[in-house]
Amino acid sequence: MPPRRFQFSLNPLWPHYLSWACVGIAVLLGVARYGILDLPDPMHCNALLSEGRWLDTKFRNWQPDGCMMHQYKPNDVATCMSSKRVVFVGDSVTRQLFFQFAHVIDPKLPTSPPDDAQKHADHSYTSTTSNIQLQFYWDPYLNSSHTHTLLHPTSRLSSPPDAPALLVLGSGLWYLRYAESGGLPAWEAKMESTLAAISQTRSPLADVVVVLPIEDVVPSKLARERAASMHASDIDAMNSDLSHRIRPPALRDPFTFLPVPSRRPQGLPIALPLVFNQMLHPSQTEDGLHFSNLVVGMQAHILLNLRCNDVLPKTFPLDKTCCRRYPWPSVLHLLVLAGVVLWAPANWLLARRFSPRSSGMPLIRDDEVPGLALSFAAAIIYVADRTGFWLKEQKQFSPWSFGFLSLLCLAIGLLTVKQADNDLGFLNREQTDEWKGWMQIAILIYHYTGASKISGIYNPIRVLVAAYLFMTGYGHTTFYFKKADFGLLRVAQVLVRLNLLTMLLAYTMNTDYISYYFAPLVSMWYLIIYGTMVAASQYNDRMLFLIPKILLSMAFVTWFMSEHWLLETLFEFLERFCNIHWSAREWAFRVNLDLWIVYFGMFSALAVIKFREYRLADHPKWPLVVKAAAAVSAVILLWFFAFELSQPDKFAYNLWHPYVSFLPVGAFVVLRNANAILRSASSRVFAFIGTCSLETFIIQYHLWLAGDTKGILVVLPGRHSRPLNLLLTTIVFIYVSHLVAKATGEFTNWICGSAKGKGPALPTSQPPSTAAPSSRTAPPTAEPEGQEVIFMVPQDQDEPRKDREGNPLPREPDTPARPSRRWLDRLAEGSSTPQASPGFRVWYGDSEWKPGLATKLLIGLGVMWLLNIMWPGPQP
Repeated sequence: MPPRRFQFSLNPLWPHYLSWACVGIAVLLGVARYGILDLPDPMHCNALLSEGRWLDTKFRNWQPDGCMMHQYKPNDVATCMSSKRVVFVGDSVTRQLFFQFAHVIDPKLPTSPPDDAQKHADHSYTSTTSNIQLQFYWDPYLNSSHTHTLLHPTSRLSSPPDAPALLVLGSGLWYLRYAESGGLPAWEAKMESTLAAISQTRSPLADVVVVLPIEDVVPSKLARERAASMHASDIDAMNSDLSHRIRPPALRDPFTFLPVPSRRPQGLPIALPLVFNQMLHPSQTEDGLHFSNLVVGMQAHILLNLRCNDVLPKTFPLDKTCCRRYPWPSVLHLLVLAGVVLWAPANWLLARRFSPRSSGMPLIRDDEVPGLALSFAAAIIYVADRTGFWLKEQKQFSPWSFGFLSLLCLAIGLLTVKQADNDLGFLNREQTDEWKGWMQIAILIYHYTGASKISGIYNPIRVLVAAYLFMTGYGHTTFYFKKADFGLLRVAQVLVRLNLLTMLLAYTMNTDYISYYFAPLVSMWYLIIYGTMVAASQYNDRMLFLIPKILLSMAFVTWFMSEHWLLETLFEFLERFCNIHWSAREWAFRVNLDLWIVYFGMFSALAVIKFREYRLADHPKWPLVVKAAAAVSAVILLWFFAFELSQPDKFAYNLWHPYVSFLPVGAFVVLRNANAILRSASSRVFAFIGTCSLETFIIQYHLWLAGDTKGILVVLPGRHSRPLNLLLTTIVFIYVSHLVAKATGEFTNWICGSAKGKGPALPTSQPPSTAAPSSRTAPPTAEPEGQEVIFMVPQDQDEPRKDREGNPLPREPDTPARPSRRWLDRLAEGSSTPQASPGFRVWYGDSEWKPGLATKLLIGLGVMWLLNIMWPGPQP
């Protein structure tokens, strides 16, 4: 008997196991860091002051350890410290920091003393924008009468009315520079008395008191006299002494919750930004002592983050995570959040309590999966971006990172290309899923790497958004022209599928619906297409009527968006009667950027329909036309890239985008469908992302990115862990998006009452009907046409089989003769009469709530209106 060969087979469910393992690892890391390591510094104030690194080589993006800094503008500072006083006391290093701080508060203020004669003088300014009083007292030894008055106020009030909002003290280098000052012993005695005065006062000397560390110097650039007395070893010893006095090592111990026999030391109410010395770089100084305004200006931003982050209104985007508490949900917000997160688990537990499962029954039934998936997703998304459970850090564009990620994803996509046995036709399902997938991957990389400031990348990304809208116009127009189904069911399916997740996050994350702009944008254009096609729809088969009607719709939308007062009036109505606060200016910008690409999709749909109707592909000169069109399309794409790269910035390109975006989109469609080989090939990885592209676009705001897209989520902290962190968070993000896509598809079926395997479960892509056959290929089997571009998910089951008496039969096994029917083939065969709910239950038990579609929609709109009216305003 021949020996058995070793056989290795991979479990087909390995992607699920890997994904759940990554979720578990991320949760365990979050528990360990949030529950133990961050106990001494839950608000990351110490992280802001102690650790960080430059993310760029131009010294413009400083990254504190594990939190996001805010770049302050004059309006932000005015909100924080309007009509208050800020006092700096110290030497020339403190003076430079004072002037940079003043310039951030009010750009009209100077960045240095007016002349050299006033270097060793006091300076006082008042901001014209916020009425903040800025005072600097020249006192390198901290022994002047001004300093004594600040440290020993005469007022006995618990909070003196003239107490500074920020008091900054800096000294040390002059004690080293001039021996007659007494040197290190004199400095040590002065700091001991100063710290004692700050800690022993009955009332706080200021809202925040900062003692600056002694600044590191660059010995090779110091003047001879300075280099002789300013030694790095002395500076290190002085800073170590300050650190032990202000924040003893025991306070930085993450295991402070463990019982210890000795009494723990108490820290002082003083901030010591030792991180200032980490920010210094030899290239940024000329004299070895004073550094560039870029570096010192960022130090001023650290002081503002320390003082103001927790004071500013805590509304989205929550992109300030250093030294800032996350807002506690209001009562209504907490009820909504608890309802979404706990409803499905409670349903599952009660079902187990009152209906114990018999042997052989699964732990979780199929009808319980959608609710549990959505509850899990809502919980993990909220924890990720509305708590400090995981860290958040800032983005930084790197052309190497952007290029590597783009090429890596392209290689994965190409390696998973599959070839169909026949010609799948023009803009078939697989192709459009793939198209949506690789475009979504490009947009994700663009967002993650912070490439929005790079015009040469921003401009093509704008074209990808236009391509999505092109598919929307193409798919919906094809469907309504072919099916002429303008019933409520179809409208409800489209709008519920597009907006269910967006609405859910708007309430659970306390954000704004319109901030997830893609779903609102596609929904608006769907309603415009619907209104255009439903008007006098009985004449849609006449092109002489339909084309002018579309042109009239195009003219009306253009006029409406050009009259800003119309949109402002509409949004004002929504604000007054629905408590909806939307920015008309922001929405007009979004719509006007792609004002006509949807109509290009509509006209393209009509052209393809007529092309097939007249069988133009059978013409003997059609192959020549295809070659000519492909050549012209290639030239157009080359011209577009040259054109967009020649624009001075993205704002200049935005002016051209509405007029030129249809060119690269149309050129790509022609090239992608130039022959049967290209039409029958598609990438499985790209197509998979395409089936959940709506979910990835929305969920990225909070789970993969952070701070409402302003930063990135950090599960594995550390400057060298970002690649591994990217891998871990990407797996979790994609898997959660996949689960949510399936769950929202089931919810849409339940709301709209459509049965599985029948009727119009929403299509995901463009019409799959085949192009006219070429002379070398046989015509493929015709498929249903008319699907709109909706991000839909697979429906895993067909309608249960029954015998003649209506009793359920076991599911027929899949065989080569009867392969399992792909979910794409079951989608969008035209609207039909609503069937019974597919089995998803609102609550446990055998009974099922079965109101009509209109009733469900009215109840949903009513609940949202009540929530909007009762929803509290921003927290201070």
